[in-house]
Amino acid sequence: MNLKRALTVFGILALLLLLNFLVNSNPGLAAKVTDTLTTQSPSEYAPEPDQPMLDYALEKTNEGLTKFFAFTGFRNATQGNLIMILVGLIFIYLAIRYDYEPLLLIPIGTGIIIGNIPFFQDGGVNLQLGIYQEGSVLNYLYFGVTKGIYPPLIFLGIGAMTDFSSLISNPRLILLGAAAQIGIFMTFLGALYVGFNMPEAGSIGIIGGADGPTAIFLASKLANGGIVHGYETKNLIGPIAIAAYSYMALVPVIQPPIMRLLTSRRERLIRMKPPRSVSKLEKILFPIVGLILTTFISPGALPLLGMLFFGNILKESGVTKRLAETARNSMIDIVTILLGLTVGASTQADVFLTSTSILIFGLGAVSFMVATAGGVLFAKVMNLFLSAENKINPLIGSAGVSAVPDSARVSQMEGLKCDPTNHLLMHAMAPNVAGVIGSAVAAGIMMSFLL
Repeated sequence: MNLKRALTVFGILALLLLLNFLVNSNPGLAAKVTDTLTTQSPSEYAPEPDQPMLDYALEKTNEGLTKFFAFTGFRNATQGNLIMILVGLIFIYLAIRYDYEPLLLIPIGTGIIIGNIPFFQDGGVNLQLGIYQEGSVLNYLYFGVTKGIYPPLIFLGIGAMTDFSSLISNPRLILLGAAAQIGIFMTFLGALYVGFNMPEAGSIGIIGGADGPTAIFLASKLANGGIVHGYETKNLIGPIAIAAYSYMALVPVIQPPIMRLLTSRRERLIRMKPPRSVSKLEKILFPIVGLILTTFISPGALPLLGMLFFGNILKESGVTKRLAETARNSMIDIVTILLGLTVGASTQADVFLTSTSILIFGLGAVSFMVATAGGVLFAKVMNLFLSAENKINPLIGSAGVSAVPDSARVSQMEGLKCDPTNHLLMHAMAPNVAGVIGSAVAAGIMMSFLL
């Protein structure tokens, strides 16, 4: 039964590909269709005086079928469309099969498929379907990406679900979150070296923070196809967002080899003192002080950090439970759906399949690896100045990249492999949430220099 189903599916696919090949390989037919769609006037629908009605009906039926086929995806599909649809299917597969950031990869994968469904567009014909076509539904939804609306709303939800207790109890671990941001600035220099201008390089570098909303927010300001700081920039939002979210999803794959390479077994066995208990007053004061301090340092990060700390105030105040519940559940879910779908749909083949996108993915991978290594190595440097009972397990340094909470979980799993009783998750959450703040501060610094 399964074999028959498989043969049926393959037969249908083969037929569709054959139809696509026949039409695309016949330029005369394509030209005829285009002329018919764009030049035929209503008076041409009337039959000739001596023409039999049956012949007229058959002629118009043939023209109608030709028009219909001209509008189908089988006629207008390109190799690039098929490649991108395959990429979207791979994203969905990774999300379902391996549970790699399913809340992100499934909307993005579906968006990639939607964005690469081919449709007829020629002359003055505007079906208002594509994300780049003015007046389309997707174009209106994409407005929240291009204007940087969705990322601050996601930060509001993140703030409402984040517990800063581990960071408050051990403030020195914020240095690990700061150290991991070295990947951002190193990749900024690398992007300049390979030929990107300064605003584009700044947007690409932020991928190293492994923070999708921050990457999208900065790209919407610095690499949105306009003139920035005297430079003419390309629209790089799609490639940057896809690269950032891809590497976030691949945290359990990319980070462990780097962590094992840079640490010895003895270092991985280090036990850290349990975090101290944090009072309610400290939890309330932290987001208020953090909001004022970080935004005074980096005003450009105000839309992100303002919403992050606002969400945390809603959570920790204890008197706005309804608002906090809405921010961390319904609202962030809605925004995640819209953000993932529209970012995915923006990756149309003719826009996305370029040498620029390949360079961005390569630089993003380097950025992510340098950020991971930076956090681990800085933890080892800190241990040179700490007493034996206060030493830091270098594995938690990798959690400085702000893929919350996946990078913290990776630190926990790597620690358990060496010692099943050594739980690092609570310690790793400190540099993890510090990395969220650090990447937003880095984005603000980039904006202050480049806008």
